[in-house]
Amino acid sequence: MNIVCLDLEGVLVPEIWIDFAALTGIDALSATTRDVADYDELMRMRIDTLATHGLGLPDIQAVIDEMTPLAGARAFLDSLRTHYQVIILSDTFYEFAWPLMRQLNWPTLFCHQLETRDDGQITGYRLRMPDHKRAAVDALRALNFSVVAAGDSFNDTSMLAAAEQGVFFHAPDNVTEAFPQFPVTNDYDALAAAIAGGFARA
Repeated sequence: MNIVCLDLEGVLVPEIWIDFAALTGIDALSATTRDVADYDELMRMRIDTLATHGLGLPDIQAVIDEMTPLAGARAFLDSLRTHYQVIILSDTFYEFAWPLMRQLNWPTLFCHQLETRDDGQITGYRLRMPDHKRAAVDALRALNFSVVAAGDSFNDTSMLAAAEQGVFFHAPDNVTEAFPQFPVTNDYDALAAAIAGGFARA
């Protein structure tokens, strides 16, 4: 049995924090895992910046409610699911992701949870486990599944390395140059072909 593991933001939906940064004009919030490899450092910066500006979860959810998946993402995902099992492995949060999951026809999603106060201020976050993307792929392979994984950021690279084949999708140059072993794709047709090729070689 073949399973495809996909990152969410940058692969199927826009980067939530980038859209929120653009709306609020707070440049610091536009940083993502493409820019900062240490996820805890990135999240602490985000939480501190939100507190400084008096912004909380309801403000971010208002932006997410207006977002839609990337062009072609729903059709790509629907097609992919006719051939393989698909799991979304993301470092986003369930509190962010549900409106977008609805638009993608509810694929399986593994991600994290936020800690908030009653007034909506974000005070922290709870990881499912450290490096959960890699751990999920390792567990699937231990169950004798073949896995091809795709992502676009530094926090995807351990997942890509753990799979039979890892593939970059719309990854920036600083990420692809640091990990030249992974093929680079920039549209869904190319990604679908790379996934099929990865399983053929597995």
